[in-house]
Amino acid sequence: MNVAHRGKKYVAAKKLVTVGKHDVTTAMKMVKDASKSTARKFDETVMLSVRLGVDPKHADQMVRGAVALPHGVGMKVRVLVFAKGDKDKEARAAGADFVGAEDLIEKIAGGWMEFDQAIATPDLMGQVGKIGRVLGPRGLMPNPKVGTVTFDVAKMVKELKAGRVEFRTEKAGIVQLRVGKASFAAEALAENAQAALELIWKLKPAAAKGTYIRSITVSSTMGPGVDIDTGVVGRTAEA
Repeated sequence: MNVAHRGKKYVAAKKLVTVGKHDVTTAMKMVKDASKSTARKFDETVMLSVRLGVDPKHADQMVRGAVALPHGVGMKVRVLVFAKGDKDKEARAAGADFVGAEDLIEKIAGGWMEFDQAIATPDLMGQVGKIGRVLGPRGLMPNPKVGTVTFDVAKMVKELKAGRVEFRTEKAGIVQLRVGKASFAAEALAENAQAALELIWKLKPAAAKGTYIRSITVSSTMGPGVDIDTGVVGRTAEA
């Protein structure tokens, strides 16, 4: 089988990554160093990938949640809110980019998707459900389990704008989420990642058997992966 050819920049970045398991801060420093060595013309996103010992085919083993990253994600988040009346005004005052009801539903049904997160008040979910097939596959469907179906729209708008990130287990039992930009300080990236890891640990399903967190890798958009010691998660969460 042919091995995929790696570019010179990737190979150079890979040499800066030490083989082995690292603490979160050390791993983030390596990710930053590797990103700098490639001299990309854009600020790369730093992604956290966690392989869990769960079978997401079973509903009682699905891991899903949302975490407010202490240092945000380093990007502008366009928030849409399905609301009427006072809640419409509340959402606009909180900084929502788009607010409406039937007008927005019709616009989205027509193919418009210029937003990153969606919130809905409970009374409008019946109407929003009509575009569930459009929003669902893109991960944009408001969901009460992660707090995006709520009457407290102002609080949720502010959290999403500040860097609240949703995540859920993929088919292979892997959770992936962005934890910042390569331009962030290593300590800031580490704190963001630690906040996410601690929540994932706390969300361990009762039905999950054996080792829960099997591996943790962090990388920039175009850079090599750096392995994180899975043991630090449990110790920090319990502390």
